[in-house]
Amino acid sequence: MVVALDGTVLLVAQPALRRDLGAGLAEVQWTSTGYLLAVAALLVIAGRLGDRHGHRRLLVAGVLGFGAASAGIALAPDVGRVIALRVVQGLFGALLQPATLALLRLAHPADRLAGAVAVRTGAIAVAAGSGPVLGGLLVAHLGWRSVFWINVPAAAVIAVLALAVRLPEPTRRPDRRLDLAGAALLAASSALLVHTLAGVPAHGWTSVPTLRGLGAVAALTAGLVAHERRTPDAFVPRAVARSRAVAASMALLLALGAGLFGTLFTATFLLQDSLGLGPLAAGLRVLPLTALMVVGAPAAGAALRRYGPRRTALTGTGLVVLGILGLSQAAADGPWAPTGAAFALLGAGFAAVMVTATGTVVGDAPPEYAGVVGGLKQTAVNIGPLLGIAVATGTGGPSGAAAPGAQSGAGAGGTLLALAGVAALGLVPAGLLPDRPLRRQEPAGAPVTAAD
Repeated sequence: MVVALDGTVLLVAQPALRRDLGAGLAEVQWTSTGYLLAVAALLVIAGRLGDRHGHRRLLVAGVLGFGAASAGIALAPDVGRVIALRVVQGLFGALLQPATLALLRLAHPADRLAGAVAVRTGAIAVAAGSGPVLGGLLVAHLGWRSVFWINVPAAAVIAVLALAVRLPEPTRRPDRRLDLAGAALLAASSALLVHTLAGVPAHGWTSVPTLRGLGAVAALTAGLVAHERRTPDAFVPRAVARSRAVAASMALLLALGAGLFGTLFTATFLLQDSLGLGPLAAGLRVLPLTALMVVGAPAAGAALRRYGPRRTALTGTGLVVLGILGLSQAAADGPWAPTGAAFALLGAGFAAVMVTATGTVVGDAPPEYAGVVGGLKQTAVNIGPLLGIAVATGTGGPSGAAAPGAQSGAGAGGTLLALAGVAALGLVPAGLLPDRPLRRQEPAGAPVTAAD
């Protein structure tokens, strides 16, 4: 929740940060890109380390480091130090994200995981939805640095709670060799993919930098697969790599994340640039999405327990596709109700997909690998939005990428149709998920009665 809130309030604070520090647009963009590069490179590595050395340790180290980096950013005298500390913040953010999912898995058997995941999804939706409002209030009254100061007490509270809660721990094997070559290949391919997708709005899909980057990602991925097949101690355990449920869940999150966030990116420009709505008025148009994510998460958890992952995911994917299609046909300057209904469909559908994919990917894997599957899941969640924005901007070429909504209603409608097609690809992995609810699988290991 802290990570989701930090990301959304930063978007509101960036214009003030730019003016105060005299930063260029590219430098401001790197306050986000640098963070994403660090997170993408280390998520799976952090999860693997948690599986070996304890997730609570990683969570406490991650949240305290995240808070300390936030304090450093709040005190930074220039944009260069802000960018450097955002990279550091991303490193610690990568430590805590897989740990939260792994601790949920250790605290709940697979057949009871859906409820806990639903609560987590609802909390993230609340943070993402309230972030722009909170950020606007803080920047308006206390300045941009205040959006980083708020992370400090929150991090301290979370660390104390993490140390106080006692959970069962799986059997760990720290004596086994850590596959450093596999870790390096995975980190390099993930970071390069993020960097390439982040550059699509400026360069376009068919430019030399984009094609070169995608080619390098493909080569690194091929090298990783070949290496993992040869090594006896693969960095991604074979039980995880061969799991159809894990692979399908990741593909589903990638496709639906791209569709949803590409749509939000396009709709934001359409509402503000084409229609001249202010940030608050545009945010109110999108409010049904947040509301239905919060309300829909518990309903999705109940559906997952009753109907199983496949039907719940197929229904959620269908709702997201219908929502994007509804936005592509609705007149943005027309009545509020059709637009609100489309955003509501997006929220309800994405809540179902998030709860299903998260519960499946974490619940399907053995408890001793909960960290690495949590890292894989979070990697898909972080790359999906970048892919969606790249698709949204790429439909208009490099010049049109900066403001897809400025194209006109018809132009934005074409972009949204393309994004609906991306989201519809999620029907394929959704159909590969298990048909029945996950069976009960108790966490491995005895309860821990002392701190890690």
